[in-house]
Amino acid sequence: MLSRDEFVSRYGGVFEHSPFIAERAYDDGFVGDELTVDRVHTALVAIFRAASPEERLGVLRAHPDLAGRLAIAGELTDDSKKEQAGAGLDRLSAEEHARFTELNTAYVEKFGFPFIIAVKGLNKGDILAAFEKRIGNTRDEEFDTATAQVERIALLRLETMLPAR
Repeated sequence: MLSRDEFVSRYGGVFEHSPFIAERAYDDGFVGDELTVDRVHTALVAIFRAASPEERLGVLRAHPDLAGRLAIAGELTDDSKKEQAGAGLDRLSAEEHARFTELNTAYVEKFGFPFIIAVKGLNKGDILAAFEKRIGNTRDEEFDTATAQVERIALLRLETMLPAR
């Protein structure tokens, strides 16, 4: 069985910049000897859902803007960098970048956290369409949608780290 430090070191970044989720999952005994995608994801999601609304908001706010200033400055986490590049967000035209910037700004002003979407399997057109649709949601709808997307991102990250069963 992994030690607490090993577990947190390995899985603490699955939820962007939020190692407290892995720490609590370990401390609460959710993690056993058999580390599979399903088991670890279920444990981490249970902790995320049990977190206070302020803590969950902090997890949402820990995510970078899509094609935003952190991407331009090269300051994304390795996972975020790979995910955004896989969707073509590192190769936007000037017009596309301007549209993402405009939507990012409007979205954060409206909801208080960045637009979050699991980009794996999507292209920049898919992401823009989702962005333009979701910006019309209420804050509660979007908080729930962003939360579900964070959980999906965590699952996709774990799938690259662990066996399925």
